[in-house]
Amino acid sequence: MRRVTVLFALVATLAAGSIRAADDYAYDLVHSSVSFKARFLEISWIHGRFNDVAGKFSLDRQDPTKSTFELSIKADSVDTANAARDEHLRQPDYFDTKQFPTIDFKSTKVKAIPDGYEVSGDFTMHGVTKPVTIKLLGGKEIEAMGKKRVGFATELKLKRSDFNFDKGQIGAIGDEAIIIIDCAGQRD
Repeated sequence: MRRVTVLFALVATLAAGSIRAADDYAYDLVHSSVSFKARFLEISWIHGRFNDVAGKFSLDRQDPTKSTFELSIKADSVDTANAARDEHLRQPDYFDTKQFPTIDFKSTKVKAIPDGYEVSGDFTMHGVTKPVTIKLLGGKEIEAMGKKRVGFATELKLKRSDFNFDKGQIGAIGDEAIIIIDCAGQRD
C-alpha cells in the first residue's frame, strides 16, 4: 500500500510540474511603438504615431487558444511631428479625443500559426467597435536586461469611414489608414 501511495504522490508531483499557467507580459512602452500612415492626395503618405500606449498579453504556449492580447491607445497622444496637424487630429472631425479618449483592442480568439499567432478581437475607435483579425508575427521569448521579453509585429488596414469619422474629411486624406504595431512585452 505504501508503494502505491508513494507512486501516486510522485505522479501527482510530476503532473503538477508539467501544468504551467500562461505567461503574463506587460506592454513595454520604451521598446514598442504604434504608428500609422494615411495617403495624402494619393501622392504621398502622412506618418504619425501614438506616444501613450498600454497593454498586456498572456501567452499559453501549451494551449494558444487560452492566450489573450489587449492594447489601449490614448488618442490625444497622436504625434505627426506637426503641432497644428496634431491639434486638428484631436478635434471632433477626426479622433474627437474628448469624446473618445482611447482606441482599444481586446482579443476574442487566438490560434497559433507559423511564426506567431492569428488573433481575432474587438477593435474600438471613435465610438465604434468592429471585429478584426490580425497576424502577430514573432513570439520568441528571450531573457535580457533582467527580464523575460517577447515581441510581436503586425499591420492592420482600416477604413476611417467604418469608424464614423467625418466623411467630409475623407478626400485629401484617404479613407484607408494603416496601423503598424511593433510590440515588446516583459515579465520578471
